[in-house]
Amino acid sequence: MADVTRWRALLAEATKRLADGGYPSAAVEARRIVEQASGFDGPDFVVGLDEPAPRLAILSFERMLERRLAGEPLQYVLGSWGFRTLDLFVDRRVLIPRPETEIVVELALAELDRLRARRSRPIRVADLGTGTGAIALAVVAERPWTEVWATDQSVDALEVARVNLAGVGRPAARVRLAVGSWFEALPEELRGQLDAVVSNPPYVAAGEPLPDEVADWEPTEALVAGPTGLEALEAVISGAPAWLTPEGVLVVEIAPHQAQDVRQLAVAAGFAEVDIAPDLAGRDRVVIARRVPLRA
Repeated sequence: MADVTRWRALLAEATKRLADGGYPSAAVEARRIVEQASGFDGPDFVVGLDEPAPRLAILSFERMLERRLAGEPLQYVLGSWGFRTLDLFVDRRVLIPRPETEIVVELALAELDRLRARRSRPIRVADLGTGTGAIALAVVAERPWTEVWATDQSVDALEVARVNLAGVGRPAARVRLAVGSWFEALPEELRGQLDAVVSNPPYVAAGEPLPDEVADWEPTEALVAGPTGLEALEAVISGAPAWLTPEGVLVVEIAPHQAQDVRQLAVAAGFAEVDIAPDLAGRDRVVIARRVPLRA
């Protein structure tokens, strides 16, 4: 009788090899790889560990483990990653969605709720530099009265966003994808009609050190803005007022050390009120710029 390989043994193998390779979250990553290869998750995972692993599933497991041991980010290895209520397809054409950007969405939704209280029509939003489509899709999935334009200058990134768009069901009907650099991608009739502009633009300076797992695998053009790191932020901030309604709001992700520079850019662009919000680690991470101040 042929030997039977069970998922429990594969889990132990992956945990050991990842730990020996210096991966600090070896046990967690090993489980994610086994879950993906086996199709077991949640309560089924524990029960499924004693099931025999089919040959093709073992081959998939081995390929994923080797890719991870070669340094490829786990998110790319798995091919998907969670973002708020969404499960997004990801590959090397796009940045990996991160918790910091989930906070951007949370703050943007609060602003959209405030604007919605003053009007009955749909709230119009632009997600500039959409990448996976994470921000745009989270907005339409969580707020049924929104309409979102999701733009990116990368055709490859928009292909990924289109895959994710297909996976969200009915809310996808309220998203339009457009290729182009920042506001150039938007139709002229939207000028002065957007209630909110939301963006996680590149904000790394050229030559700024990055972890190898980021620098070697994620798309440079979605990370590095230019010599100062402020180039993309300046383009988004300076261009936003012309596209926003008189009560519109801009929400952008930044690097913590850029907070005061970005505040000055927003004030210079004519925003009446600028707030800076922290990420989960307490670092300045999100700038909220309003064309008119909040009323008490």
